[in-house]
Amino acid sequence: MATRSSDHRSSLSGGGLEGGGGRRRASHSGGAPDRWDPPSSPSFSVSTSLASTAEQRQGKFGGFFRSMGGCFGVSEKASLAPESLSKNPSSAPFRSPYNGSYNTKGKLSGRNVFGNFSSDFQSCIFTMEEILRATNNFYPGLKIGQGGFGTVYKGTLDDGTLVAVKRAKRSLYNPHVNVEFQSEIKIMAQVEHLNLVRFYGYLEQGDERVVVVEYVPNGTLRRHLDGYQGKYLDMGARLDIAIDVAHAITYLHMYADHPIIHRDIKASNILLTETLRAKVADFGFARLGSGDSGVTHVSTQVKGTAGYLDPEYLRTYQLTEKSDVYSFGVLLVELISSRRPIEPKRELTARITAKWAMKKFTEGKSTEVLDPALPRNEATSVALERVLELAFICLGPERRDRPDMRRCAEVLWNIRKDFRDLLASSDSLGKSSGSK
Repeated sequence: MATRSSDHRSSLSGGGLEGGGGRRRASHSGGAPDRWDPPSSPSFSVSTSLASTAEQRQGKFGGFFRSMGGCFGVSEKASLAPESLSKNPSSAPFRSPYNGSYNTKGKLSGRNVFGNFSSDFQSCIFTMEEILRATNNFYPGLKIGQGGFGTVYKGTLDDGTLVAVKRAKRSLYNPHVNVEFQSEIKIMAQVEHLNLVRFYGYLEQGDERVVVVEYVPNGTLRRHLDGYQGKYLDMGARLDIAIDVAHAITYLHMYADHPIIHRDIKASNILLTETLRAKVADFGFARLGSGDSGVTHVSTQVKGTAGYLDPEYLRTYQLTEKSDVYSFGVLLVELISSRRPIEPKRELTARITAKWAMKKFTEGKSTEVLDPALPRNEATSVALERVLELAFICLGPERRDRPDMRRCAEVLWNIRKDFRDLLASSDSLGKSSGSK
């Protein structure tokens, strides 16, 4: 059986793309990609066979398991860790830059989202009268979500645009919260991408804090993974969603005017359209990264969601784009297993889903990670193994060992292509044998 070569971490961890994975800045006239074409050559070549023994998958990355245990107070000692994956050839740069403006009927129609924030600031301010009209005076029947921060209402702007209106709890207002609110709207006003929930504007009046964003009708990814209305996402849809999220985060990290770290990538912050296109939401924890050459991180207090937090960020308070990559690795495991990141009712060894899944992966038992609702076939098994391989690299205990998000998008493009090819081949064989 094939084993994995030891150089895969370095080959995936950010090199090989436009001069070593450097950022590309969006110009003020546009030029940021909304979506990309698939890479012209395979960017990720790995064996889909399992190692014959768990020992063959043990290697120098045992710290992964220890770091995850330390994150969530699990003291169980584990020494298993996969060897690195096979080396991938460098692929051609992504193409299809984003062209033109993103048409909308909403408040910000015609606004250049890549322009100077201060000059655009006034164009996205709502009045209380507009907010009250949009929500029918915050009518309880329009409530679509509620949490510790406040309440979300479905609303309709004067021009008919459907929106989500997030109203913060007035009791939470204080100067610190106000600074965070200003930071959130400043970041949201700078970005626009097909796979990001669109920002329309805000209200800041007295102790009222309201954010108005695009209404996405099909709920959260987490709800769909839980089997909403008895329906489950198939593997093809899950790969599509992973790619959409990878595109969104790549845009934030590499194509916004200033690198943006989301800090809260998780299934409940991924919203799905009626056609199951994914949109990343909630910039409440987002932080501008360092735009200075040679500066690798920003120092900040730890914020995020338990189960998704980068252990290196948790330990050092140093935030980088690779912290989002770690969270994305957890999301990949969540996508293929449908388990929540932390499941306290399970036995001790299975409570932290990413740790449990990676252990199964290193033992050659990847199929035990697969969501029971998904069919067992060759195409699904191959995709499962390769997604787990990518997740393992994203979950590296040190940020230098993780790929950048653009590399993740490349990898997922090829996984999806091979998945579709295998499905088509299987269907063709089935029809051929049935006609005999």
